[in-house]
Amino acid sequence: MEDYPMAMVTAPGKVEFVKRTLPPMGDHDVLLRVKACSICGGDIHLYKGKHPLASLPMAIGHEISGEIIKMGPAVTKFSPGDRVAVEPVIVCGRCYFCLRGEYHLCQNIRYQYSAGQGGFTPYFVASEDWVHRLPDSVSYEEGALLEPLAVAVHAARKADLGLGQSAAIFGAGGIGLFLLQVARAAGCGSVFVVDLLDHRLKTALTLGATTAINAAEEDPVERILKGTEGLGVDRSFEAVGVEKTLHQCAQSLKKGGICALIGLFEEAHHIHFPINLFVQKEIQIRGCRGYCWDFQSALELIKAGQVRLSPLISHQFPLTDLPKAFEILLDPKAKAGKVVVQV
Repeated sequence: MEDYPMAMVTAPGKVEFVKRTLPPMGDHDVLLRVKACSICGGDIHLYKGKHPLASLPMAIGHEISGEIIKMGPAVTKFSPGDRVAVEPVIVCGRCYFCLRGEYHLCQNIRYQYSAGQGGFTPYFVASEDWVHRLPDSVSYEEGALLEPLAVAVHAARKADLGLGQSAAIFGAGGIGLFLLQVARAAGCGSVFVVDLLDHRLKTALTLGATTAINAAEEDPVERILKGTEGLGVDRSFEAVGVEKTLHQCAQSLKKGGICALIGLFEEAHHIHFPINLFVQKEIQIRGCRGYCWDFQSALELIKAGQVRLSPLISHQFPLTDLPKAFEILLDPKAKAGKVVVQV
């Protein structure tokens, strides 16, 4: 167990397994036997060599579930055998933001993968404060999706999403489909989901979307305005990371509406935007970074049956087939949703 393989992206399009030695455990650390790790959109950006906030080589994998097999002497919250998911942040706990409880804005924030510990590996060390117990009804494969669900919960909170509102979600990947379910749980009425892939839109309809719009076949802004009597939606969510969809998010908003920005823009240096919309419609755009006390809420939504995890999983692969998993995700013909790697 001292030495084991861990996946890294070493160059664009190249996944390699490097030998890793088990790091020393702190008093409050737990050692997980990783059971499942799903591939995130951020992992895909890394795989393509286009992540706007990280450079190669880089460890990959942060949507992790596993079983606790060893604990530091001061651990009090867990026991060996507990099934958990990982919140993969590393924060200082001392800066202005951490002391306010806003740890997602920590001035020294890092993530486990950027600190050299990725999730596509047999073993993972984390502080007991950053792991969350899974309900018995949730499989390890589903538990790996707790992290992106927490991202969606955080975005809904940042947008002040609430009862009776209308919403438009641009991008029906994992985050978008979780946002759809969170929006319905929050009491939204009409929820429009926009994407370019019919299989994603079909899934969105099964998960509660009131309208699914293929942006390759019709103008989503026109369709949304038509479906809201010309007013637009109360809230929109950009979960793609493309300039055009950002424009559409703003244009589809009702006056006084809020757009939540979640997608990572690979070409983020210069974005052109119809800036006068801010004044003409008194709209807001709010950035959404990760999660902050959102894993707990995500778990409650799962326990209450308000969010379904398994419909998002389209493919499962063993760890040795990780390079193939990335190829599947980048192949539109594969109709991939969330791809989970079983360790």
